[in-house]
Amino acid sequence: MIKNRTGLAIWLHSLKYIKQLRKFGNIHYVSKRMKYAVLYCDSNDKDFIIQKLEGLHFVKKVDLSYKAFIKTEYQNARPDKAKEYDYKIGL
Repeated sequence: MIKNRTGLAIWLHSLKYIKQLRKFGNIHYVSKRMKYAVLYCDSNDKDFIIQKLEGLHFVKKVDLSYKAFIKTEYQNARPDKAKEYDYKIGL
């Protein structure tokens, strides 16, 4: 069963403790240069997980992803010219 997931950006003091983050969710990406990790967890447990992560000594800050709140259906101001023509001429 697919559950709703939420992304968390976790800013770290050191990358040494990345393996400890696995118990909180799925680690999607780790940036070595900027020292952050993207972690996906269940939406129902996100408040509890954020609270636990902020209590860890190697975590600077935890940010919630805003991807779920962004509108992904767009309205085009102009209609597409290619869709106006019927290409099945003579059939």
